[in-house]
Amino acid sequence: MRRFTLRTGIRWKITLAITAVGALVALALSLVVHSAARVSMLESAREAQLANVNVIARFVEAGRKPALGAKVNDPELPAALREKAKSGRRGTYIQESRKGVPVVWAAVPLGNGQVLSLHSEFKESANMVRDLDRALVVGSISVVVAGAALGVLIGGQISRRLRKAAAAAQRVAHGDPDVRVRDAVGGVVRDETDDLARAVDAMADALQQRLEAERRVTADIAHELRTPVTGLLTAAELLPPGRPTELVRDRAQAMRALVEDVLEVARLDSASERAELQDVALGEFVSRRVTALMPEASVRVVADEIVSTDPRRLERILGNLLANAARYGQAPVQVDIEGRVVRVRDHGPGFPEALLREGPSRFRTGSTDRAGVGHGLGLTIAEGQARVLGARLTFRNVAAPGGVDREGAAAGAVAVLWLPEHAPTATGSFPIIKVQS
Repeated sequence: MRRFTLRTGIRWKITLAITAVGALVALALSLVVHSAARVSMLESAREAQLANVNVIARFVEAGRKPALGAKVNDPELPAALREKAKSGRRGTYIQESRKGVPVVWAAVPLGNGQVLSLHSEFKESANMVRDLDRALVVGSISVVVAGAALGVLIGGQISRRLRKAAAAAQRVAHGDPDVRVRDAVGGVVRDETDDLARAVDAMADALQQRLEAERRVTADIAHELRTPVTGLLTAAELLPPGRPTELVRDRAQAMRALVEDVLEVARLDSASERAELQDVALGEFVSRRVTALMPEASVRVVADEIVSTDPRRLERILGNLLANAARYGQAPVQVDIEGRVVRVRDHGPGFPEALLREGPSRFRTGSTDRAGVGHGLGLTIAEGQARVLGARLTFRNVAAPGGVDREGAAAGAVAVLWLPEHAPTATGSFPIIKVQS
C-alpha cells in the first residue's frame, strides 16, 4: 500500500504550533481565573450571608420577627447545615439550583434550641462570573488570533529565507559557479538558515574545486596522449598493406578522435570558448551541411530565418547529432528547420531514460539497445557547443502509434536545437535589449 503523506510548508507548521500553544495557554489561564474568581466570590458571599444571619439572630432573640427573609426551623434547610446548627455551631452551605445559579445558605443556633437560617441566590456574583467568562473567551480568541498572526510572520520569514536558499542552491546545481547561497539569503538576523547556507556554499566550492582539478587532469592526460597517438598513426602508415595494418590504423584513428573529443570537452568545461558570430540563412546552411554529412537524410525547411551564430560550432552540433542518429538510431533520419529551431529525428529505439532524465553524460552510453558502443562524448560536446552559442539542446522520444512497440521501446528519438533570438556577446553573456515605449 502506498503511504499517504501530507506536505505542508514550514510557515503553516510554525503557525499551527504557535496557535496551538497559545490556545492551550489561554484555555489553562481562563480555567484558573474562572475557578479562582468563582471561589473568591462564593467565599465573600458566605461571609456576608453569615454576618447577616448573625445580626438577624440578635434581633430574633430580642423578641423581634426575622427580617430579610430569614426563617426559624426552615424545612428547606439542607440537612448537613441543620445538623451543624443543632450541634451549636454556625455554618454556611452552597446549594446548586436547577437554574444553574448557586444558593448561599447561612444558619446559626438560637438560645431556645431552634435554628435561624437565611438563604439567597448568587445572582449578582453569577452575573459577574458570566461577564468574566465572556471577557476570558474574548481574550483567549484574541490570543489565538495574535498567535496565528505571529506564527505566519515568523514562519513566513523563515520560509522565505529557506526558499531563497533553495533557489540559490538550484542555480548552483545547474552550473552557476558565481552564486552564493549566503548572499542570496541575506537579512540581518543570523539563524540556522545561515549555517545551512554556509555549509552549502562550502560544499559547492569544494565540489567546484574537485571538478576543476578533474578537468585539468583529464585535459593534461589527453594533451599528453596527443604526441604518442600522432606517432602511432605515423608508424601505422609505414606498415605493409594488409588486414592487420588496417586494424591498427583504424584503432589509432579511433584513439586520436577520442583524444580530440576529450580535449574539446575540457575546453568547453573551462567556459573559455567564445562564439565567432556570422549571419547565416539557417535553412540553407543546415540543408547544405546535412547533405554533405549524411546524404541519405531528408531535410525539410518549414521556415527559413537569418540567424547570428557560429557556423563552425553549429556544424559541429549537426555532425554529432547526425552521427548519433546514424550509430544508435535507424533510418530514415529526418532534419526539420523551422525558424530558429532545428530538429533531428531518427526512427530507432529512442534515447535512454537516464539521458532524458539527466541529460548527456560523458563516458556513459546508456542502454545497450541504443548506446552499447561509443564513449558518450558526442552529445556531451553538442550540448557544450550549444551552450557556447547561447542555444538550448533538448532530447525526447517519439511514441509509436498506440504507445510503444511490442518490445517496449520508443518509435524514434528527437534532438531539438533552439537557437536564441539574440546572439551571445564576446563575453558569453547576452546583450540587454531596450524596448522603446
